[in-house]
Amino acid sequence: MTTPHPTPPFLAPDPKAAAGSRIADFTRWAARHAGAEALQDPTDYQALHRWSVTDLEGFWAAVWEYFDIDATTPYERVLADETMPGARWFPGASLNYTHHALRNLDPEAPAITALDETGASYEITGRQLRAQVASVAATLRDLGVGQGDRVVGYLPNTPHAIIAFLATASLGAVWSVCGQDYAPKAAADRFAQLEPTVLVTADGYLFNGTTHDRRAASLELAAALPTLKATVLVDHVGLAWPQTRTAGLTVPWEDAATRTEYLTIAPVPFDHPLWIVFSSGTTGLPKGIVHGHGGVLLEHLKTLGLHCDLGAGDRLLWYTTTHWMMWNLAVSTLLTGAATCTYDGSPAPVARPDILWELAARHNVTVFGTGPQYLLAMAKLGVEPSVHDLSAIRVIGCTGSALPASAYPWVRDHVGAGIQLASTSGGTDVVSGFAGSAPTTPIWAGELSAPNLGVALAAYDRAGRPVVDQVGELVVTRPMPSMPLYFWNDPDGSRYRDAYFTAYPGVWRHGDWITLTSHGSVIVHGRSDATLNRNGVRLGSADIHDIVEHLPEITEALVIGAEEPDGGYWMPLFVVPAPGVTVDDALRDRIRDAIRAGASPRHVPDEILAVPAIPHTKTGKKLEVPVKRLLQGAPAEQVLNPSAVDNPDLVAYFADLGAERRQLRHPHTPEGVS
Repeated sequence: MTTPHPTPPFLAPDPKAAAGSRIADFTRWAARHAGAEALQDPTDYQALHRWSVTDLEGFWAAVWEYFDIDATTPYERVLADETMPGARWFPGASLNYTHHALRNLDPEAPAITALDETGASYEITGRQLRAQVASVAATLRDLGVGQGDRVVGYLPNTPHAIIAFLATASLGAVWSVCGQDYAPKAAADRFAQLEPTVLVTADGYLFNGTTHDRRAASLELAAALPTLKATVLVDHVGLAWPQTRTAGLTVPWEDAATRTEYLTIAPVPFDHPLWIVFSSGTTGLPKGIVHGHGGVLLEHLKTLGLHCDLGAGDRLLWYTTTHWMMWNLAVSTLLTGAATCTYDGSPAPVARPDILWELAARHNVTVFGTGPQYLLAMAKLGVEPSVHDLSAIRVIGCTGSALPASAYPWVRDHVGAGIQLASTSGGTDVVSGFAGSAPTTPIWAGELSAPNLGVALAAYDRAGRPVVDQVGELVVTRPMPSMPLYFWNDPDGSRYRDAYFTAYPGVWRHGDWITLTSHGSVIVHGRSDATLNRNGVRLGSADIHDIVEHLPEITEALVIGAEEPDGGYWMPLFVVPAPGVTVDDALRDRIRDAIRAGASPRHVPDEILAVPAIPHTKTGKKLEVPVKRLLQGAPAEQVLNPSAVDNPDLVAYFADLGAERRQLRHPHTPEGVS
């Protein structure tokens, strides 16, 4: 039973819009056809959520039927085994994601709108998309790609990535992609694990007024993948590919995508691998997280169709890179019959910082997606989105980190008063959301309206007890269809279990601090593990440590990412200089250049600070999370036992460093007062 919220909502649902939403229609349908007779009010989200997590099989069967899943063979049961990890969903069913991504599209209407930071655009209709997917699928088949083989993309966020993915999935092959701001070695650290058959790569990408030439990087990556049979070369920014290319066959994208072919789609089991997304690699090589066709299909139809209210005639523009899970979700817009937009460039280029708002207005975007840092930056830059006609926008989705309460009035006053500002929290691990909002939920500034449908969300204390109105670990107590099938190269499942199920056996622990309020909302406090999370893109500290510690001037390094009370995010790099070395501006520039070249521009820290040493456990593990919490102001006695640290004096050192920074940023706030 929930208690009333102590304050009025920042935005209450419009009764007419709520009653006419797809989630309300689904609620009425479930009450009539899915044994959910207790759902009397189609706009009562809390009642719908309770049903969705208490009758898990009834809810997901309803999602299947409501969205008319077209299976080649029927399922035997919705949930054959609820044990986590290893829950078995819809055994017996065979289907294909690509079939569902293409079947609801209007052949003559735009399916994909390609945008870039110059304002240029072009459209691909439903008919054209199907034709290009058929052509690329035939090309991949001719190159030896079969069911279960891996195809990888080193690509910016353009239609080429979507087309190559859909073609790969249509064959029952497995897709993985990362953006071209990753250095070839960082990309190879991911892709080489998969032993891919084909690489699809572009000549370059745009960012902040600059065309980045990635031809040499592409060829270097191809050379680092010895299992390749072929490389497909995309001409995106108009740079001529060299005559001496990769070892093995090379195919121009124009040849691959312009054949006249009939699209044959291979039905695969519900839990057949669809794509592999990678963890951030905090403690070593990035982990390949494998998701299945059916789980992604159902989870994304629920998220986009019900929570985001997307359908035919809508258009989504979500700023993302191809290696962030939001790219995967944005592609799934097609499942609902809506159009998706790709965008190549900076979200706020110096020459045109409001370009995304301009494009949203020009192309009648109905769901606009971004991260908290973008909205905060717009406010700081004095950008006025309302000079553009944004009347088509119904929803602004915001994810990647917690959206501070201060951003809500800015959106209302500078974008649109009636827009649903949908702050959401999820993860690459489930390639979906755990909590967010819907057309039928009120919005409170600084809070997520509710757990998502089908997500049995709880906050656990250290003893594994659910708590309300106090901070706890984000856990999920019942399975979701899009939980990973397994990790790549993890034959006994031990890495998968260790990642989520060791703290509370049989219960998913995600690594976020949250508060579940007595009035049903969710407050996210940030990561409880060591993963870096910059602007929603999760980065691995190991990627940075490996590069910096190879420099002769540096003996050891530690990078952390700390969420700050004002909604900011501070990512400092602490370095221990070699004897006789001074960490001056010249050395800092060399460190930044090495990280930019060896990993990506996103990995470059906000500050580089010399420290006397890095704290470790007695067994030599860097204390990343404790250092983060010390810098954020957590009392040292609550963070760790000094006797467990190899150099106990460093506990006070980092605590004092955090206190000094907070005093500099907020000189009029006494230490200890938030």
